[in-house]
Amino acid sequence: SEFTGVPLITLLELAGADLKNGKFVLAEGGDGSAMTRTIPMSLITSGEVLVAYGQNGEMLRPENGYPLRLVVPGIQGVSWVKYLRRVEVGDQPYATKDEAIHYIDLQPNGLHRQYSSIQECKSVVTTPSGGQVLLDKGFYNITGLAWSGKGKIKRVDVSVDGGRNWRQARLETPVLSKALTRFNLDWVWDGKPAIIQSRAQDETGYVQPMYKQLRDVRGTRSIYHNNAIQSWLVQENGEVKNVQVS
Repeated sequence: SEFTGVPLITLLELAGADLKNGKFVLAEGGDGSAMTRTIPMSLITSGEVLVAYGQNGEMLRPENGYPLRLVVPGIQGVSWVKYLRRVEVGDQPYATKDEAIHYIDLQPNGLHRQYSSIQECKSVVTTPSGGQVLLDKGFYNITGLAWSGKGKIKRVDVSVDGGRNWRQARLETPVLSKALTRFNLDWVWDGKPAIIQSRAQDETGYVQPMYKQLRDVRGTRSIYHNNAIQSWLVQENGEVKNVQVS
């Protein structure tokens, strides 16, 4: 999507907000749950955070947050507060219900991470993918999407044998920071079972992890920030289904 709006930092400056002592911004939505999120001032001052009123050349639609919503590149969608009705500047995180109870990452030691909003580098193959059927063996173009909340995608590797061997995919331009990047790789299917995976790396050097690598750090009780490598099994009959490879 292409959003049209005003940088939040501009509005705060015009309103005379205390940007010297303010370290965080609270954004509150007018939806039924009154979604509220804390956003670090460092993101606001970057100029990337928008108060948007338009999307794809027209006014925001009701289902997309009309009349105003936040656009926070690189940050998980829950912080893109819809139906924006209030913004507050403070010197510490607000620990609202949507940050103290929901959207937290429970760790193996019983503690939990809060304010872990940045989207880690991730990719997923969209073709072939679950529910699709390869009609016959032969040439296919593997395609997918990669993204990172920390900058541009540097490269994407694709495996068709469950991660034993990898080939570098082509990145389709333009490759933009904190934006979806499409990749593709030519593949000749021999009609035998295959496990297709993609592994992205961003410009910081971060590499998308396998499930085991993610679990070694996060444990198994966190449902958020699942950026592990996605696997698709192509069966001999051509049917594609989801599988998990650790």
